[in-house]
Amino acid sequence: VQVVESGGGLVQPGGSLKLSCAVSGFTMDYGAIGWFRQAPGKEREGVICINTTDASRYYLDSVKDRFTISRDNAKNTVYLQMNDLKPEDTAVYYCAVVPGLKCPINQYGMSYWGEGTLVNVSS
Repeated sequence: VQVVESGGGLVQPGGSLKLSCAVSGFTMDYGAIGWFRQAPGKEREGVICINTTDASRYYLDSVKDRFTISRDNAKNTVYLQMNDLKPEDTAVYYCAVVPGLKCPINQYGMSYWGEGTLVNVSS
């Protein structure tokens, strides 16, 4: 299984970014895909998770009204749309997948990880 994130970058506060997570070697029939982030000096935290079976979603409270997760099963790709970004959203964002389980799942339950993409929210 290969997981590759893209779409990070520098954005001003209040701006938007869309991250992509391309997954290969993993069929999205039954499993979970999650986005996690790790800010400098902090522990990794779960941001958002989507079940591949019914597309039900689970959000971190601090991003609930600003971030949206979506998927394109034909492309085996999951997207994270981030709006109204804040400096505290600055972190390396990781995509992770696990077959056979459902959200919510913490980082210890995820099986396959990408290498991360940096999101820097700064003026």
